Amino acid sequence: MEIIRGMIALLSMVLLSFLSCAAALLTPNGVNFEVQALMDIKKSLIDPHGVLNFDENAVDPCGWTIVGCSHESLVISLSIPSQNLSGTISRSIGNLTHLTKVLLQDNNISGPIPLELGKLPKLQELDLSDNLLTGEIPSSLSQLKKLQYLVLGNPTICATGKEPECNGTAPMSPSFLINSQNPQPSGRPNNHRLALAFGTSLGCICLLVLGFGFLLWWRHKHNKQIFFDVNEHHHKEVCLGNLRRFQFRELQIATHNFCNKNIIGKGGFGNVYKGYLHDGTVVAVKRLKDANNIGGEIQFQTEVEMISLAVHRNLLRLYGFCITSTERLLVYPFMSNGSVALRLKAKPSLDWGTRKRIALGAARGLLYLHEQCDPKIIHRDVKAANILLDDYCEAVVGDFGLAKLLDHRDSHVTTAVRGTVGHIAPEYLSTGQSSEKTDVFGFGILLLELITGQRALEFGKAANQKGAMLDWVKKIHQEKKLDMLVDKDLKNNYDRIELEEMVQVALLCTQYLPSHRPKMSEVVRMLEGDGLAEKWEASQKAEATRCKANEFSSSERYSDLTDDSSLLVQAMELSGPR
Repeated sequence: MEIIRGMIALLSMVLLSFLSCAAALLTPNGVNFEVQALMDIKKSLIDPHGVLNFDENAVDPCGWTIVGCSHESLVISLSIPSQNLSGTISRSIGNLTHLTKVLLQDNNISGPIPLELGKLPKLQELDLSDNLLTGEIPSSLSQLKKLQYLVLGNPTICATGKEPECNGTAPMSPSFLINSQNPQPSGRPNNHRLALAFGTSLGCICLLVLGFGFLLWWRHKHNKQIFFDVNEHHHKEVCLGNLRRFQFRELQIATHNFCNKNIIGKGGFGNVYKGYLHDGTVVAVKRLKDANNIGGEIQFQTEVEMISLAVHRNLLRLYGFCITSTERLLVYPFMSNGSVALRLKAKPSLDWGTRKRIALGAARGLLYLHEQCDPKIIHRDVKAANILLDDYCEAVVGDFGLAKLLDHRDSHVTTAVRGTVGHIAPEYLSTGQSSEKTDVFGFGILLLELITGQRALEFGKAANQKGAMLDWVKKIHQEKKLDMLVDKDLKNNYDRIELEEMVQVALLCTQYLPSHRPKMSEVVRMLEGDGLAEKWEASQKAEATRCKANEFSSSERYSDLTDDSSLLVQAMELSGPR
């Protein structure tokens, strides 16, 4: 009897403890306080695309698309980038006390930055850039002890609120990013900290820019490969951007001695392994093969140099590298959703909105490489397998292994053809000359991959159109039968107007002559709904003129170049996801 009483008492205590924990998550009205906070955030924002699919009657918010939760079912991330949101940020965001990540960049959110954001004790990442926020940067942000990444780039925010003018054009530090011009101390300790952080960041950036400028000048003057010293006795941290030099043994342990079970990608330059660093960070380790030959080393140096120079939210960033007498390895963040090529074949299928967002994200990444990066970079292997997806299915352009730097004086680079058949622009395949427009061609094929859910060489197979894929797409468009193009997994859940617009952009990008193709800046604007009608009308008039002159259609001429089976072997050897 005593044993039974003891067990009853123990069960009562456990039940009471559980009820106490549950009560701690509820408001006085019996509503989950995190649900209440998220509902307040939803009410203060204008959501044109309906991404804030919150339900005020929900018990658990962890099933909502834009919300990330911990194992304890507590909200730890809020990610709503690039969704055309407007309105303001509710002060109730401060009630989500377990948040570690808040990503609201690239929207139209206005109003002040809530000071409650500075009271989130676990916050590590905060990105409010590319919005319309106004007013002062809250001094409470300086109290965020765990903050690792902060971007506040907006046209009308100021460090103290007293500046006559301010904009978001200040340089950015890799680890602490505050985009405000001329922050002035106001006498308050917190603002002194912000000013000090800004000054330190600016100084670091200036030193890095000067160092890279000297490196490029020296390399140009002596006309040979120059790279930093990475001998075995060099210090672990290398002063190149924010890259870390890993020890080979560390990466061996992380990948279980490069076990085949950990391979997540294979390509012409080696295998990619999933790995776990000693601190728990999940990484992708690219182990280059033939490291001893000169080609492997140049490839390694080129890729490290490319990625360290190019920093953009839609480009794959590099954690670090490893180099020994026999090994060359690159370490990237692990992309949990894999590549677009894999996701297009997986279940559940990508919805139409996600596919369109992937297209726009990839276009923005390529725009940065072509027009905003100095010197310019050509990717040379744009395809679904080389577009990766992060935790939120945002597109990240990866694999700069085939990229080439463009000097300001050069319009193209002549080299051995490398890429993937079906994605290679005709002028590159026939002459070896590549330019930004070869990437534009590959992007047009990528759009068709997103629409159809098929690899480039599969286009039209069901309709016996092998070898004339672009002719088939153009014919389908002219006959207004675009539903024949769409991935059957979408089951009519797509916007037909947006579908036609995306097909038109794809056809503009894949025109035979490079000069007829748009620049990536134009592609981005067209995908955003600006200027497509005018561009399409002009191309149709030009096409009609060429037809009168009895010219071959662009895709017919391209088809002749893609029907060589020998090229398929070359594609397998030189390309593939890496």
